Amino acid sequence: MGLRVIEGGLAARVAKPADLAEGYMPSREDELLEAERRIRSTGYETWRNRETLTGVPVPREIRYLAMQIGYAADAIGKLADIPADFRSDFYWPA
Repeated sequence: MGLRVIEGGLAARVAKPADLAEGYMPSREDELLEAERRIRSTGYETWRNRETLTGVPVPREIRYLAMQIGYAADAIGKLADIPADFRSDFYWPA
């Protein structure tokens, strides 16, 4: 018997046509989901779990990038109107 791992919903929060419609106002939740997606893409959770289990620290570059993404998310969230193109790399650290 063969087993197969199915990973569903990985692209659940990609920009949908409704998100790009005229008059769409992004919410704080949309912006936090984007920040979470970016942090997850760095592999931070895996590094953090490794640190918890083995005591080997998260690499400084990964830790600082996750911290910078968190700061950017806070800054974007404090704007009076969150820009419609908040998913653009312009707003986020690389």
